[in-house]
Amino acid sequence: MNTSARQMKLGAFLMATGHHVAAWRHPDVPAGAGLDFKHYRHLAEVAQAACFDVLFVADSVAAATGEVASRMARSDHFEPLTLLAALSAVTGHIGLIATATTTYNEPYHVARKFASLDHLSGGRAGWNLVTSDAAAEAQNFGLDEHVGHAERYRRAQEFHQVVTGLWNSWADDAFTRDKASGQYYDPAKVQVLDHHGEFFRVRGPLNVARSPQGQPVVVQAGSSEVGRDLAARTAEVVFTAQTSLTCAQAFYADLKGRLAAYGRSPESLKIMPGVLVVVAETESQAQATFESFQNLVEPEVGVALLGRMLGNFDLSGYPLDGPLPELPLTDSGQRSRQQLLTALAQREGLNLAQLGRRIAGGRGHYSLIGTPAQVADQMQLWFENGAADGFNVLVPHLPGGLEDVARLLVPELQRRGLFRTEYEGTTLRENLGLQRPANPFE
Repeated sequence: MNTSARQMKLGAFLMATGHHVAAWRHPDVPAGAGLDFKHYRHLAEVAQAACFDVLFVADSVAAATGEVASRMARSDHFEPLTLLAALSAVTGHIGLIATATTTYNEPYHVARKFASLDHLSGGRAGWNLVTSDAAAEAQNFGLDEHVGHAERYRRAQEFHQVVTGLWNSWADDAFTRDKASGQYYDPAKVQVLDHHGEFFRVRGPLNVARSPQGQPVVVQAGSSEVGRDLAARTAEVVFTAQTSLTCAQAFYADLKGRLAAYGRSPESLKIMPGVLVVVAETESQAQATFESFQNLVEPEVGVALLGRMLGNFDLSGYPLDGPLPELPLTDSGQRSRQQLLTALAQREGLNLAQLGRRIAGGRGHYSLIGTPAQVADQMQLWFENGAADGFNVLVPHLPGGLEDVARLLVPELQRRGLFRTEYEGTTLRENLGLQRPANPFE
């Protein structure tokens, strides 16, 4: 058993029917899960009973449409903050992290919504700060073309500055609500932001009191050069896709090494690579489970997913048995994911159809398929060798995949002393081991 006090953090990355692009077709998966609250409530209960740190819900503000998209379960789902607000009422410990893009939102809206979720949940909210990588989103917000990569990240940095400034509008004890004196709040304990920048003019203050955590936890997922710099400046948790221990170690060292320049300690940022987990009592059972989903992948669907992940490219005109074509550096999508998948195709010699099928389950995330001991061995290797502070767990199908992780994998990690058996605190910050931001009025 690992006797170290350091223990890994675990996130349950929820995606309606599961992360495998063909999961919705499987008989064990409810096809309409994307708009089924009872389904999500069950997932939350399973993850909380297993002591997961967080539920994480990603987002896109555009529906996937077209002939190929009509064969995926990616076009209808809950808005994440609405869903997590509902789940906050039926959970009491697990963290609640939602994605909200800085590209097609306004800072005041985001600050207000996440502060409200933090109050509703008693201090369990987290904001996954992203720049939109889906080009189709632009046309839902009055634009003909998607915002370019460099501009998206400049806007994101200023967006974060405004949101955190708004979260600091009030002192912790500003609202006295003194009926005898008639004073509702202390006017000396409120500050007007009065921000004027390249993208935003926001006066403030926020019309929500300082939240239980001081501020919701800020999460970031970019792994490009500019994305890493943004994470070093702003993030308290980073979700990332890494394909090997060596790559994960290099990313971990690089990002942790950037923190000192911003006056931060390595402990102030938790790095949680995504891992696709398929676990069963025997390795052959785990492989058979995964193959049952792989067998449902239509080549055109896999290639469409690939084009989207490479940076919004249409690959339908290329032969399925041909190589991945040379593509320009994406300006609308995730550059880090484009580089990761291109390197994967070259390293394994995969043609277009094979690469599409290869990423159908985890979209480029590291895959762990096997027994509880086999999966735990790899997670422990990464955790104890400078590659991860924990993991954002993806499963191919829901609810079965998460139930398997909770029933088989979590007890194995607990037996090794690598994961908690009960929650340490009541807030997400306490459970992640992150400090509460200081009261700005002290």
